Amino acid sequence: MATTSARPAAADSSLQEQALRHLWLHFTRMGGYDSEHEVPIIVRGEGPYVWDEHGNRLLDGLSGLFCVNAGHGRAEIGDAMAAQVRELDFTTNWSYAHPRAIELATKIASLTPGDLNRVFFTSGGSEAVESAIKLARNYHRVHGKGQKHKLVAREVAYHGTSLGALAVTGLTALKTPFEPHTPGGVHVPNTNSYHWPDDRDPLWAAEEIERRIEFEGPETVAAVVLEPVQNAGGCIPPQEGYFQRVREICDAHDVLLISDEVICAWGRLGHWFGCERYGYQPDIVTSAKALTSAYIPMGAMIVSDEVAAPFMEGTEMFAHGFTFAGHPVAAAAALANIEVFEREDLCGHVLRKEAEFRGVLDGLRELPIVGDVRGAGFFQAVELVKDKDTKAGFSDEESERLLRGFLSGELYRRGLICRADDRGDPVVQFSPPLICDTEQFQEIGEIMHSVLSEAWEKI
Repeated sequence: MATTSARPAAADSSLQEQALRHLWLHFTRMGGYDSEHEVPIIVRGEGPYVWDEHGNRLLDGLSGLFCVNAGHGRAEIGDAMAAQVRELDFTTNWSYAHPRAIELATKIASLTPGDLNRVFFTSGGSEAVESAIKLARNYHRVHGKGQKHKLVAREVAYHGTSLGALAVTGLTALKTPFEPHTPGGVHVPNTNSYHWPDDRDPLWAAEEIERRIEFEGPETVAAVVLEPVQNAGGCIPPQEGYFQRVREICDAHDVLLISDEVICAWGRLGHWFGCERYGYQPDIVTSAKALTSAYIPMGAMIVSDEVAAPFMEGTEMFAHGFTFAGHPVAAAAALANIEVFEREDLCGHVLRKEAEFRGVLDGLRELPIVGDVRGAGFFQAVELVKDKDTKAGFSDEESERLLRGFLSGELYRRGLICRADDRGDPVVQFSPPLICDTEQFQEIGEIMHSVLSEAWEKI
């Protein structure tokens, strides 16, 4: 959470007063804001930058929340939305269709690998994951295997806030306030090899998935849910061959593979879909965020022909849906967003520039507080340590002082929005708009070097 220590130059104080009185921010310690500690209010965006109410320009190094991939201020996306309102403001996808939903589903199917040809729209990422969980269970049930209901996911992974998505989320602190959980979620180690013994088998984490399936009983397991690069814990990439081994394990035990790409799709890793980067074929892909570059909420569950087939015949129905899913205005925005991606080759730009971006972050390794730099594409993280030789991290109290007491606010004050997070080991994450280039990379590097150097002195 970013706060300012005192009220800066004049701004609209009524907005601050109204925010403090009426607005409930998400995942936010509301008690941290008061008359002396402002709510950061963002009022404008253009390209990779946003401006706050005081006129301060900030580099949006997190793309809003991993989602404004095409950059801010694309008037053509807004124009497409306005044109859609004039034509058809809304109709539901419950037993009805409309042109933009049909066109968007067709376009998405043309971009997905393999036979991922059936698109089920949602309003966001948690809804997409929730839909995938329900479909996986329903799919096995229509095949006479209703006992297959469990879901294998990874420790520290985040998959959403709805109760089904929370069941596969591997973050204890996000789960305990809402117990009892939806049953069925079980967890295995993730692929963060920075803290592994040097002699560990590179595919150990994949083999742990099979061990867990066998422990639970394959006849009870419906799906494995994985992100191509795990967000929580700090942009954790897989080992080479990891997903190929997971695919083999899933096939051997009649378990579906769900690729949660709410963050990793739409160019974040340099491909339309993250599974393409790592060469595996999922049965279901979940998507949201950058599908519209966040100009309007939208998500999608993208399903293989094989998994969709039982629901396309006779009287069978997937008894699930959302009022606003496939909204005409959102679909128009998504189509315009994809046009931007294609015209400017944003996926190709990420592949061409990721080494330069990573090189800037790797330059931070010279600092004593930086233990690891990892990630893929424009999705990178720096892990912070107290001792580089032993890789020892910080205590909970030290992490609190470092991340929330200093780093989050200081980075914001220096003009950089990123994510200082301790869900797992303390990290700083970067997920800049895909239009970013050398100027923005250098800006990130300079701010980070200065702030991390100061942080080390403070601890």
